[in-house]
Amino acid sequence: MTKYFVYDVFTEAPFGGNPLAVIPDATTLAEDQLQKIAREFNFSETIFVYPPNEAQHTAKVRIFTPTMEIPFAGHPVVGTAIALADEGAQGDLTLELGIGPVACKINGRHAEFVTTAALELQAEPDPALVAAALGTRTDNIVFATHPPVMASLGLPFTITQLKSREVLANLTTDIAAFREGNAKHPSGLDFAQFAYVRDGNHVDARMFAPLDNIPEDPATGSACATLGALLHRIEGAPVSLSIVQGEDMGRRSEISVRADSAGVAVAGSAVRVMSGNLTL
Repeated sequence: MTKYFVYDVFTEAPFGGNPLAVIPDATTLAEDQLQKIAREFNFSETIFVYPPNEAQHTAKVRIFTPTMEIPFAGHPVVGTAIALADEGAQGDLTLELGIGPVACKINGRHAEFVTTAALELQAEPDPALVAAALGTRTDNIVFATHPPVMASLGLPFTITQLKSREVLANLTTDIAAFREGNAKHPSGLDFAQFAYVRDGNHVDARMFAPLDNIPEDPATGSACATLGALLHRIEGAPVSLSIVQGEDMGRRSEISVRADSAGVAVAGSAVRVMSGNLTL
């Protein structure tokens, strides 16, 4: 039997944040089992932990959505760092991801990781198509800071600023528009949409990737990191954001992001809510 844990990430209390399945020792699992296990949990991500390739690092990790393996995601890094600390790992950690090693600092139930991956601006999808995918009108999109842009720090999202919290709350996704967007802009995720409203350093956000079996994600650290990197590039100055996500689906998540010339730091808390064994 193989042990697993379930953590709620980017929350300090159970039943908030984003659920994450952690397999702390995946060495006995066959390669063809990994995607099946991730599909069985059906969380936005499941993470499999292996011994590191480099002795100075803590662990190698592989991240799976219900439909594919991905090189990077934020809440799995925070959740895995805290899970490994709960299991006895000492001090700061370094996790080997598909984008390279990522350093993590642990402080109790709180973890912070820093990525130095370069920001990639991959496309500017048609705003009308983005609005259709989000189920809103084009005139609800804010263009003053940036148009809808597909950007990536290892995992691409189309990032769109909206006019108000009310507009954000009323989004209703259109699968046909997602399929059209994915056909025009194929990427690591299938036309994943990250929509946000900003008031100074406070951001409210939602993320949708229905073609990847993620109708809505309660917390998306990788998208929040990409937003921080994007705003830092646009504004030419350090950016500090306090991001609330998942509130409209009853799983409030709180994500801290700092972006400057040294990289992007993402921080939050996590709590273990379940443990058990895979009987494979």
